Amino acid sequence: MGYNALLERMGEVNDLLCSVSMLSWDARVMMPPGGADTRARQMATLKVFARNHLVSDETRRLLDAAEAETASLPDDSVERTICAQVREAIDYHLRIPAELVQRRAEMGSKGQHIWAKARAESDFAAFAPVLKATLELNREMAECIGYERHPYDALMYRFEPGESVASLQPLFAALREGILPLLRAIEEKPHPRVDFLERPYPTDKQLAFALDMARALGYDTHRGRLDLTVHPFEISFTRNDVRITTRVNGEWMPKGLFGTLHEAGHAMYEQYCDPAYTRTPLATDLVGLYAVGGVSFGAHESQSRLFENQVGRSREFWELNYGALHDTFPDELAGIDVETFWRAINRVRPGLIRVESDELTYDFHIMLRVDLEAALIDGSLKVADLPEAWNAKMKEYLGLDVPNDRLGVLQDVHWSSGQVGTFCNYTIGNVMAGQLFAEAKTDPDVSRGLAEANYVPLREWMTEHVHRHGRRYTREQLLERATGRGLDPAPYVDYLTTKYSAIYDL
Repeated sequence: MGYNALLERMGEVNDLLCSVSMLSWDARVMMPPGGADTRARQMATLKVFARNHLVSDETRRLLDAAEAETASLPDDSVERTICAQVREAIDYHLRIPAELVQRRAEMGSKGQHIWAKARAESDFAAFAPVLKATLELNREMAECIGYERHPYDALMYRFEPGESVASLQPLFAALREGILPLLRAIEEKPHPRVDFLERPYPTDKQLAFALDMARALGYDTHRGRLDLTVHPFEISFTRNDVRITTRVNGEWMPKGLFGTLHEAGHAMYEQYCDPAYTRTPLATDLVGLYAVGGVSFGAHESQSRLFENQVGRSREFWELNYGALHDTFPDELAGIDVETFWRAINRVRPGLIRVESDELTYDFHIMLRVDLEAALIDGSLKVADLPEAWNAKMKEYLGLDVPNDRLGVLQDVHWSSGQVGTFCNYTIGNVMAGQLFAEAKTDPDVSRGLAEANYVPLREWMTEHVHRHGRRYTREQLLERATGRGLDPAPYVDYLTTKYSAIYDL
């Protein structure tokens, strides 16, 4: 009785968070601009209700009863795992004073308006006071959460549990050692032509083709839909309604296509979670208060990067699917063969903007931000010195001179909204994607399917080893079960080396 009652209570928390997700989807896809202020209040109200429902005396009473009822079960049973996760989430939220949550929310709302104006005017000095206040609030947050070695570890816990500054250092070192020589060698080589990607492509045809490819990879449109928005995202309201969005550029065709494949990867993680976990903590981020089933942001990113890049940008994929693309755009792609197209969509061109970076340089944008965030949080880097430090890292990693703060330190929205500690997820996702895809391809059915444009075996492999488990296992447990080892950058570096050596004849 206690355990089932606890599940129903957590189902109510999930219902509230799914309602927040629905309001968020509507705000970003359908809502008129005038609704922004009241919508923000509506979402905040529901999140507060969800948090209070979670930590209430009644929930704690039910949890005590559920723990007693399931005490004789194995530690790794679903029931014991759910109880442990609810206990962990309650303890987490009770450590953070309500007034601190309120101050962070207020600063985030205020900060985004100031940041938008500062970015437009390339005026870091105008944003610096907000950033100082945001960092101080995050330091308070870290002290409440608790940490052993570095305050930044506590902030990453919300997004990538178990990750730390100490664990990231060898990972980043391995990536720099493996990728920098590739970049340096590519600098000496002629680049693929891309002019044919920059001409006008009808946006309706782009959208239709992108959705066809997402369906082919496994995105279920009976339980999802594709819409247009300013910044692409995936969002779920249980596994039975998982929506994706994309952004189409009429004169740069890859944006809409690969944005769609990226979000479809996220969506499949949610759609193929075990149905038994619906409305339970194994499909709910109780710490971050999101209706999301992935065990960490990095694990979620692994699926989006895998289907976008490891599959969607592969030579094999386009040898099998380029004919359909050419038939969709016969005039735009006239005279362009599959080899030319494949090289073009994988061109390496170091750039200043993270969200526009190519696959090979992307991780350097992430490493830069993580290093600077950690230094800002521990106080070894002052806010006033941030632009100089940013520019120096861009020169060191990518050989680029940053002409102004708009294209440099002011480009990301994260700091203005109060988010600190989430950037590492993107690189962890890349590394996990390399590791999982390498393992999946050792399955003969998966390899044969990829060679025949049959992506069902790959999707089923990912469902068996990743999707269906939701939040049951930690990220490292998930990797160990799927690949026999924890996070390992070697397969990802091998993948990049093999791919770009072929593209640039290294």
